[in-house]
Amino acid sequence: MKESKIKIKWSNNNETYATVGDDWFSSAENAGIYIPTGCLTGSCGACEIDVNGETVRACISNIKGNKKCLLKVSLTTDPFW
Repeated sequence: MKESKIKIKWSNNNETYATVGDDWFSSAENAGIYIPTGCLTGSCGACEIDVNGETVRACISNIKGNKKCLLKVSLTTDPFW
């Protein structure tokens, strides 16, 4: 079965496509976005992004399928990072 591509609209208005299970960091890099990192274990929150209004820690999660087939991503801002 052919995997369907998920369209991602990034905070810089670039649009890319990914498949379920792809990692957020490489997908962001393809869009010209840098997701900050800290611990890379999910405890510090430096890599948090908002995906369709839900906060996701990019280092411990992969791209998941969406019925809408469009993920809108924005970077969260943390005054400590």
